[in-house]
Amino acid sequence: MTNRRILRLTGADTRAFLQGLITNDIDKIDHGPVYAALLTPQGKFIADFFVSAQDDAVLIDVAETLGDMLVQRLSMYKLRADVTISPADLHLHRGTGEAPDNGYVDPRNAAMGWRAFAPTPQAKDHTDWDALRVEHMIPETGVELTPDSFILEMGFERLNGVDFRKGCYVGQEVTARMKHKTSLRKGLARVLVEGAVPKGTELTADGKPAGAVFTQAHDKGLAYLRFDRATGPMQAGEIAVRRDETAPE
Repeated sequence: MTNRRILRLTGADTRAFLQGLITNDIDKIDHGPVYAALLTPQGKFIADFFVSAQDDAVLIDVAETLGDMLVQRLSMYKLRADVTISPADLHLHRGTGEAPDNGYVDPRNAAMGWRAFAPTPQAKDHTDWDALRVEHMIPETGVELTPDSFILEMGFERLNGVDFRKGCYVGQEVTARMKHKTSLRKGLARVLVEGAVPKGTELTADGKPAGAVFTQAHDKGLAYLRFDRATGPMQAGEIAVRRDETAPE
């Protein structure tokens, strides 16, 4: 989870450029880093990342697997804007407990510890980040968060990753419509699992598809569910699964 690409964006138009693209309000970075996403015009997930201020620059901390794609997508939108995108010679460090002087509390949930940048890679960290993610329902890029995802189904409002007052951004109309629905029919949930289940295993309820289970930590897991079918016992192959009613909303 420290295999990240840190990008530096500079230029007079940087903040206005990002404000029209990302799901969170760029002005919030004056008070600390924010979590945000870039979406398609249809409101589907492209990338999630952390955005922070560094002197006159803006830093974007994104999964290494999405780095090249994000640079290409931002460059496509940049057109003639005064924005330069370059790699930052920095590495992400993470931990729990008291944050270092240059660190900040994870804006998604304080239980996810702190994040900081340093010029050298972090020594091996023994934190069970998957267990923390499962406990606090934090989706991960490339696991729960995929190109078919809608961010509200993945809990982005609870994770402080979307601002509904900031104005327009790419995918905003679809996201706003989902926000004002009576309720979501599908989404991320925590489940109780009575055995080991491979990531992506389909869940069934009364023989009908009910979703899929992804990250598992001990007897709990993160699953993407059809809520109307996930009201009772489910099966992941031969393994019994049920929704964890004590999970956060």
